[in-house]
Amino acid sequence: MYATSGQPRPDQAGLLAALQELGPEGISERGRLRDAYLDQQGITFTLSGRERPLPLDLVPRILTATEWQEVEAGVAQRIRALEAFLSDLYGRQQVLTDGILPRRLILTSSHYHRAAFGFAPPNGVRIHVAGIDLIRDEEGRFRVLEDNLRNPSGVSYVLENRRALAHVLPEVFIGHRVRGVEEYPERLFDALVAAAPSGIDEPNVVVLTPGVHNSAHYEHAFLARRMGVELVEGRDLYCRDGYLWMRTTSGPQRVHVVYRRIDDEFLDPLHFRFDSVLGVPGLLNAARAGLVTIANAVGNGVADDKAIYPYVPDLIEYYLAEKPILPNVDTYDLQDSDQRDFVLDRIDRMVIKPSDASGGAGLLIGTKATDEELSKARQHVLEDPRGWIAQPVVTFSTAPTAVDEGNLGARHVDLRPFAVNSGDKIYVLPGGLTRVALPEGSLVVNSSQGGGSKDTWVLEPDDDTAVPPPRPERKVRRVPDSSVARSHPPRPHGDRQRQQESQQQQSGGDEEC
Repeated sequence: MYATSGQPRPDQAGLLAALQELGPEGISERGRLRDAYLDQQGITFTLSGRERPLPLDLVPRILTATEWQEVEAGVAQRIRALEAFLSDLYGRQQVLTDGILPRRLILTSSHYHRAAFGFAPPNGVRIHVAGIDLIRDEEGRFRVLEDNLRNPSGVSYVLENRRALAHVLPEVFIGHRVRGVEEYPERLFDALVAAAPSGIDEPNVVVLTPGVHNSAHYEHAFLARRMGVELVEGRDLYCRDGYLWMRTTSGPQRVHVVYRRIDDEFLDPLHFRFDSVLGVPGLLNAARAGLVTIANAVGNGVADDKAIYPYVPDLIEYYLAEKPILPNVDTYDLQDSDQRDFVLDRIDRMVIKPSDASGGAGLLIGTKATDEELSKARQHVLEDPRGWIAQPVVTFSTAPTAVDEGNLGARHVDLRPFAVNSGDKIYVLPGGLTRVALPEGSLVVNSSQGGGSKDTWVLEPDDDTAVPPPRPERKVRRVPDSSVARSHPPRPHGDRQRQQESQQQQSGGDEEC
């Protein structure tokens, strides 16, 4: 908020003045209004089995137009390269033949599915939605921390945070030209429609959720409602004659596009876990036949495998012949004996992550760990080097945050921009989700680990002649005389169903915000 001269930064001065006028007591009062608003609106996230509002800090994070241009271009570049990588990997595999990355990494990835080999999506898109996690390092430069190409969560909170802040603290917007975020559902819907099988003029789109026990169920329902499409569970769908159908009160309706928020392993019991009660038997066969589109595509997880992440800069140069706009955080391949020895010699200064997890699960920060925890991490790495990666502890940036009775304190933040790929264009939602590590000094920002969030502002350019990009035409339609009809009356959730619904976070299926 302040420059090195001690003066407020030009883009922060208006916000600082508004907060100073409120004072700690005023900020505390608005905090109580915020809590009441979030509770009234039912904007929740499930943590440790308990549904609660996702903590929203009252101090927005501001990014200038120039700062955002780099982020936007870097995220789009990364997705273009990873799209090309997935297409190649499930096709000719030239990238392996040319030795750009080791074949062993692919063959040992639990997210590489041979069932997806040779499959070409209708419009060539596999990554319909992506969330790329960024941090700002000590030099103020954005770096990529993780790619999320399966089911990144959190975009609903981006939209709701903006509405909540405008409701409880409207005066901070005065004097700022903030880019809007409301068009995201239209962008997503357009991308899903564009991905429909060929020859379908008005495709039927659904959002497939694991169920109410999934921590991101609020977001699933939010997106379905805002797009005007049905929110369904696996038991609402079935395959017949190679097509996918939905049970409705007016009879079966064919489904053309499934925006699934279920992990690959639970999606189709005929191909993956036979005991899944969340998926739809035969869904993958229908997709392979080109009769339904699954978004995001089956097998995307191999591209956001943390063991593949160190090679993404090479993939950008290989497929696009461009230098990466956003650099990676330095990462060590623990299958390499020299790098492994280097990491183990200084494990107390490293971040150790499971290559197959998300949401901060299993993460160890060496500088915060006990001797016993370091010893266990060392043992895990030695027993399964493929299952872990290591990164140096990066002291990423902080942002002013309302703490302690309305006073401001510095807390570490990251940023998850969301991108939607329609095939013709990659749209990056201006702002994304800023996650906040609420305990002082903590580097863990994940909501699943108790983190909070901020409204993220991207300012319009200073040039008054700049024309904002046009908002997409509203195309949402809804059949008024039908709704989803279950094949049986509501019944209590069995232990297995409840377990599988919540298991989706643990396996990385709905990559937590």
